[in-house]
Amino acid sequence: MKKLLSLMVILSIFGCKTEPKDYVSLSGKIANKNSDSLTIRSRSYSKTIPLSEDGSFSDTLKTETGMYNLYDGKEITSVFLKNGFDINLTFDAAEFDETISYSGNGAEHSNYLAKSNLLHEKLLNPSAFDNLDMEGLKTKLSSIENELTTFYNSNPKIDTSITNSFKNQLKPMLRSYERYFSQSIGLKSVLPKGSPSPSFTNYENYKGGKTSLSDLKGKYVYIDIWATWCGPCKAEIPSLKKLEKEYHDKNIQFVSLSVDDGRGYRGKTKEESSKLAKEGWKNMIAEKELGGIQIIAPKGWQSQFIQEYKINGIPRFILLDPNGSIVSPDAPRPSNPKLRDVFKSLNI
Repeated sequence: MKKLLSLMVILSIFGCKTEPKDYVSLSGKIANKNSDSLTIRSRSYSKTIPLSEDGSFSDTLKTETGMYNLYDGKEITSVFLKNGFDINLTFDAAEFDETISYSGNGAEHSNYLAKSNLLHEKLLNPSAFDNLDMEGLKTKLSSIENELTTFYNSNPKIDTSITNSFKNQLKPMLRSYERYFSQSIGLKSVLPKGSPSPSFTNYENYKGGKTSLSDLKGKYVYIDIWATWCGPCKAEIPSLKKLEKEYHDKNIQFVSLSVDDGRGYRGKTKEESSKLAKEGWKNMIAEKELGGIQIIAPKGWQSQFIQEYKINGIPRFILLDPNGSIVSPDAPRPSNPKLRDVFKSLNI
């Protein structure tokens, strides 16, 4: 009888043992939601999670261990998922990065990613690099490297796939920042504020006729160098349209100068590709209802104006004064709040 009772106890212990979950439980609530769903995705995985009217949600996901993008219809952040995790997520979509928070089993990894996003945004904000010379740039980047390295090593419990990825990307990322801001510093040396701007003559105007830079004297001129195939250029369009509307009666003209020269358009010959590019330029202006003065460089990247401004990456924004002199050869983008500060300082 004792042996039988012992066997029953052993069986009951094994019978009560739960198997680890082979899925992630993800739930939470979103304030001021941007859409009616969330999307979790990677290169090989995608799942859409519906949101209730009050922004709450709950679902399960079978995933491979790793980082995933979480998209709320407007903003994107990174989450770390592993089968067996039970995570609760909350945020206010009106202040996405600042309010996102995770709790529950496995939440520490995603909270680490959220803190990383805020730190990168703070340290690598373009305004933090204003008015630096080359020596100041190197000092600034060295300080950023030290601060990020300290953060990456701050929590030994974080999955090493996350921390190793950050550490491996750190130096290449900072080198790219150094190249970008070195170019900006160099530009201000070669094309200093107050010097006469390089010029262009008789560039084709979307509305018909030709436009020269000399035609625009008398007002400040904000020039957007872009192309129809350029993703970051197109991302600035909503902000640029808003800016044009806001300043339509002010002492400033907005010029969008396309360098479309055939890239992204496949014709049988170079000339055919160039023709298709010009048609694509006109079509996008119509489709996007672009305002301002829309012109196209006749030789694309090889046009003299583009060469003299040393433009090898777009978008680039140039600000000139009413006399045609340079205010900035590398002005803030339309989406950068600092641009309005620049306009305010010039009494535009």
